[in-house]
Amino acid sequence: MSLPSPVLYAEDDSDDVFFLRHAWNHAGIANQLINVPDGQQTIDYLSGQGPFADREKHPLPCLLLLDLNMPGKNGFDVLRWIRQQPDLDSLKIVILSGSNQERDINFAQRLGIIDYIVKPNDLRELTALIQKKKNTWLPTESMTAK
Repeated sequence: MSLPSPVLYAEDDSDDVFFLRHAWNHAGIANQLINVPDGQQTIDYLSGQGPFADREKHPLPCLLLLDLNMPGKNGFDVLRWIRQQPDLDSLKIVILSGSNQERDINFAQRLGIIDYIVKPNDLRELTALIQKKKNTWLPTESMTAK
């Protein structure tokens, strides 16, 4: 049996990465969570450039969890780039951001995201959110038997 496709998490805050990993594991999700800390590395990963050129080691993800506020290229830059890549049309994208600004939510939705989540400040809330959303976000073969 092959491993499920990974999930790419574009997030520059190491605390947020730590807490999402914890919630991810607690929710029993088999997909590996791969973190990239900025928009440019997200683009490099998705395009298979530089250190991500080996698709055996760095397969395309089935889901992108994308923060909006990152150094260099931000989440909107990444979204605009993805929408210009025909090969990435089927990539599911969820915004996981601290921003609850209506204009950010509307703009992200116009760029074709499947969900927009304002990051909860509580680990239990985050875990419950991941548990609730995993069936919508991920292919069914990604679930572990827990």
